[in-house]
Amino acid sequence: MADYEKDHYWEFTLRDNPLTKDNTEDCVAEVKSGPRTLRKEDIAKEIKRTGSELKLPTILSVTTQSNDIIMEALLNGDSVITDICQFIPRITGPFYNVDAPFDPAIHRLTFDVIFTKTMREGLKKVKTIKLGAKESVARIGTVTDTLTGLIDGTITPNEDIMISGDLIKIAGDESVVGIFFVPESGEAVKVTRRLTQNDPGKIIARVPALADGSYTLRIVTQYSTSSHQLKEARTLEYKKPLFVGDPGGEDDRPVIE
Repeated sequence: MADYEKDHYWEFTLRDNPLTKDNTEDCVAEVKSGPRTLRKEDIAKEIKRTGSELKLPTILSVTTQSNDIIMEALLNGDSVITDICQFIPRITGPFYNVDAPFDPAIHRLTFDVIFTKTMREGLKKVKTIKLGAKESVARIGTVTDTLTGLIDGTITPNEDIMISGDLIKIAGDESVVGIFFVPESGEAVKVTRRLTQNDPGKIIARVPALADGSYTLRIVTQYSTSSHQLKEARTLEYKKPLFVGDPGGEDDRPVIE
């Protein structure tokens, strides 16, 4: 059992809020995450390290089976509560009348993820350390589907996305420069339509006619804050996968009491 009585700390920096272009003073916080992302193998090793008498393959088998059961329940439309959060099925997008059918071009299947009391109480004990202003480095911050307004990773083919970040403006004459959607297998798909907006902190681009699946957003640019472009193009990739036809994400929703 985790020790929620010990001190936990979140370090954070502040950067300009890309959603309020009329206000140049307000900021948003960016939490400095740890050096690694825990996967089920890492969790299984921690279970073993903290005293479990089960063998590592057995722990992995049990956790995999648990995940499979949760996945099956969620795909069946059930609500699932773990010690950390509750998953509640939800459909986004408007239905124009009671007879309107489900339209994959408008509607998305997703889940509300709501913290349990255990998690809410744990968060109350987290202390914060402000590290000051974030240094200006090239990065992709958030990707918003302008059709749905969602930032959960779902995107809509043939509609615009808004990419916020730092030093992301598309510039340069090299053939490799541009915005790309990279599938899990196969060749990257380049955005060929003229960009609606192309600024250092924000790009509005039209999503190509992508097939259903998971994609990595890649930006290749020679943009520089100096008067000269970079000699070699810089490649940036969004750290979260983007999905067509499969949400694979979660919304920030109010916690339940």
